[in-house]
Amino acid sequence: MMETAKILVIEDDEGLNRGISFALEQEGYMVVSARTMQEGNALYKKEQPDAVILDLNLPDGDGLELCKRIRHFSELREPAILMLTARDMETDEIMGLSSGADDYMVKPFSVAVMKIRLRNILGRRAMNAAADVKDSDAGAEDMLVSGDVIIDRKTFRASLAGQELDLSMTEFRLLQYLMENKNQALLKEQILQRVWDVDGNYVEENTLSVNISRLRKKLGGSYIRTIQGIGYLWEEKD
Repeated sequence: MMETAKILVIEDDEGLNRGISFALEQEGYMVVSARTMQEGNALYKKEQPDAVILDLNLPDGDGLELCKRIRHFSELREPAILMLTARDMETDEIMGLSSGADDYMVKPFSVAVMKIRLRNILGRRAMNAAADVKDSDAGAEDMLVSGDVIIDRKTFRASLAGQELDLSMTEFRLLQYLMENKNQALLKEQILQRVWDVDGNYVEENTLSVNISRLRKKLGGSYIRTIQGIGYLWEEKD
């Protein structure tokens, strides 16, 4: 766990909100909490937490929309997001992950398991950030170019044909890894380990396929080729 990580809990059920907050405080986290979408949005901007535990069914709005707002509020720190919901359909999970969540838990759930999942996603983000800093050198080495796609590994920005791409940090890391290994077939397990699973924790393949689909759409359907039964390949244009 990163030292004194700040967690924002957005859950409308008062008892559950208090229970989650207490459990996290016992783990040494700094905790702030909200019970509505409006209050949660304001606290996110004010507190800039390291992670957000977000209920989807809020009394004044849909948590999916708040998740999207957080992911696109580029001026602030991008937190880890763990979604909580009573929605247990696979399509609901896909929508949650597609909106930018790092993980998704269905109610009722074990608080002990929730703490482990939170610790894991915080750990992955901390290690990914450290890896990005280590890999990022000054000058031209920061830039990676393939066809009309350009990424800047120092500023975490990417563009397609001169137009800046609106990418989450996960999408950026996925794009970077694919471009760094252009014209090479990458196993799904390789990609999951490099982009998500840096500390050896299980991540579902569905998480990868959802993010590939989102990234492919933002790239206009080009570059990323599916290798059936194997994984994916970044196909550089001549």
